[in-house]
Amino acid sequence: MSKQPKIPVDLILNKLAEGAEKAQDRALKARDVLLGPLDTQIAPTPYDIVYQDDRVKLKHYKPRKKRVETPLLMVYALINRETMLDLQAGRSVVRNLLDEGVEIYMVDWGYPTRKDRFQSIDDHVNVYMEDMVDFIRERNGVPKVNLMGICMGGVFSLIYSALHPEKVRNLITTVTPTHFDTDKGLLHIWAKQLDPDRLTDTFGNLSGDILNLVFLLLNPARLMIDKYVGFVENFIRMEKWIFDSPDVPGETFRQFIKDCYHKNLLIQSKMEVGGRRVDLGSVTMPLLNIYGRFDHLVPPEACDKLTRSVGSEDTEDICLDTGHIGIYVSGKCQKMLSPKIARWLMEREGTREKAEAVGEARSARTAVRSVEGKPAARSRRKKTKTSGSQA
Repeated sequence: MSKQPKIPVDLILNKLAEGAEKAQDRALKARDVLLGPLDTQIAPTPYDIVYQDDRVKLKHYKPRKKRVETPLLMVYALINRETMLDLQAGRSVVRNLLDEGVEIYMVDWGYPTRKDRFQSIDDHVNVYMEDMVDFIRERNGVPKVNLMGICMGGVFSLIYSALHPEKVRNLITTVTPTHFDTDKGLLHIWAKQLDPDRLTDTFGNLSGDILNLVFLLLNPARLMIDKYVGFVENFIRMEKWIFDSPDVPGETFRQFIKDCYHKNLLIQSKMEVGGRRVDLGSVTMPLLNIYGRFDHLVPPEACDKLTRSVGSEDTEDICLDTGHIGIYVSGKCQKMLSPKIARWLMEREGTREKAEAVGEARSARTAVRSVEGKPAARSRRKKTKTSGSQA
């Protein structure tokens, strides 16, 4: 006759007690947050609007001490807003890059209206971006700029670098799809079935709210992990960001779906923009390609062929253990991303000694914090140059 195992009642009761105490602590913290003042401001880093062309603005962020001589132009996607890069003080790619000594210009694509429905990729790359790059070069007295593109903005930046390589010193692409012939991720499967002609001819611009709904339906669980990190304040910040969704100009949407998702022309150097072929062999400047291992919108298979397809001999791939949004809001990624970008830029400006000095200084600061116990239709439009401080 086999003996019945004894149930460790005392151990179970201890675990229940510990769980109750933790639940009580969480409830008390929740009460303090809900009853206290909430700080849900987005994009807290001060900037100036230094240039404007119709709906598109150029933000300028100035570091306290510049360590990278060439300014960095950051190009976000047309979907959602560039404020993701400066979501809050403690998790801000912009703030961290400024602390590393990088001078930043950032494109604010604004809110397209019905009159913008005929604007194409050519307009965004060869008009808006081209004019902003020239403005920055003249304003800073430099022959080239550093370029950093995010998602669809990374595609625009890659196209610009291929068509205007003489104006780009270094190129950084983050979560940027370049190889679209993959079945990894529902977005790639769905996009292949879309009829962009019918959608564009019917609606003109593509509704940002509809696109938001599509992205939410792709993987709600992943979005919960990626987007709603943190507690109530972070949740509200993310709510503000995710539902601040500009429409996408119809002709840009049409070409992006047909040339990229349907025909996969970009990675084959067969895509045409403004009557010119986008030859990735012309991308001869240093290239840093960063993407997420668990990205459900732009999976690694859509990103990892880029460095083998360009003409540059100085390329680097970085695959982070995070998702599409986690690269910019994850505390772990924040500690790595901006310092890596700054050091990479310094080394390619011929300032390796400066980069090493910055690395040593950062290590010293980390050690001090540890000791102190702190948590380590294409036409030229009238352009205006403006200067106004923004909070």
